[in-house]
Amino acid sequence: MLILSSEDIRKALPMLEVIEAMKQAYASLSSGKADVPLRTRLYIPPQDGITLFMPAYVQTDDNEALAVKVVSIFPKNPGKGFPLITAAVLAIEPQTGRAIALMEGGAITAIRTGAGSGAAIDILARHDSHVVAIFGAGAQGRTQLEAACTVRKIERVWIFDSDTKRAEMLAEEMAGQGPIPVDIRIAASGREAALEADIICTATTATSPVFSDEDVRPGTHISAIGSYRPDMQEVPAETILRAKVVLDSRLAVLSESGDLLKPIESGLFTEAHVFAELGDIVLGKKPGRESFEEITYFKSVGVAVQDAMAAQLALKNARIMSLGQEIPF
Repeated sequence: MLILSSEDIRKALPMLEVIEAMKQAYASLSSGKADVPLRTRLYIPPQDGITLFMPAYVQTDDNEALAVKVVSIFPKNPGKGFPLITAAVLAIEPQTGRAIALMEGGAITAIRTGAGSGAAIDILARHDSHVVAIFGAGAQGRTQLEAACTVRKIERVWIFDSDTKRAEMLAEEMAGQGPIPVDIRIAASGREAALEADIICTATTATSPVFSDEDVRPGTHISAIGSYRPDMQEVPAETILRAKVVLDSRLAVLSESGDLLKPIESGLFTEAHVFAELGDIVLGKKPGRESFEEITYFKSVGVAVQDAMAAQLALKNARIMSLGQEIPF
């Protein structure tokens, strides 16, 4: 069995390649070529935590991927010196069912989540987008920023986090790295971050919107990857009401995300307001952006097809690059 550390994963998963893999993953999901049970959720009340079990089998035109991820989200962890999100991915050989690789899942989760957002940005954001606002300066915020800058020529970045020092650390770490511009600014409020943005990426654990509807200009694209529970909400319901709504998985989002569930329960709109899954647009079944003024909103709660495809790509590149450690199993 091949063991891949977080460092190995980062080397084996260049963002542009992962973005293309995510498009394939979403297309397979929407075309019915993936078997993805709704993830099993275990709540750990003493820690306000949750552990998710996410299996998936994916078929593409020229490949297969089979994997299961176990991911834990423990909000008290940062105060203990541990990451908010920890995970492991077990890659399984589709032809034999043999377990062939164990991978550090935190890096896979962060990279594939950013890449999923990058796929949505590439498909839905205006091509002239040059300012991005990042809400949340954690590991997910980092990969959201990298992905946005990979698919669009970003000239200025705004970062907003309730912890200003964390936002400053992110800016210092990421400025000028690869496609990321040097011009990274720390916003004093959600409004300051959103007002100028062509692209807004939210990666928070907020239970109420992190900016106001009036802060969102026509033509803005929003990628929202927090709000993985019904009580969580990052984006104003009024903004979603006036946006083209695209989901990673209709079933998963409408089962889990407060961004959609709260306004639906309040009667602001119904499930019929959802325009498409992103995979439908990748497949050409539905159009992407249709006007300069259109607001597009991509909601992702994360689906296991992403992990399976990312693990398959990581395994392929790790073998080419001689990464990781082989152990008897």
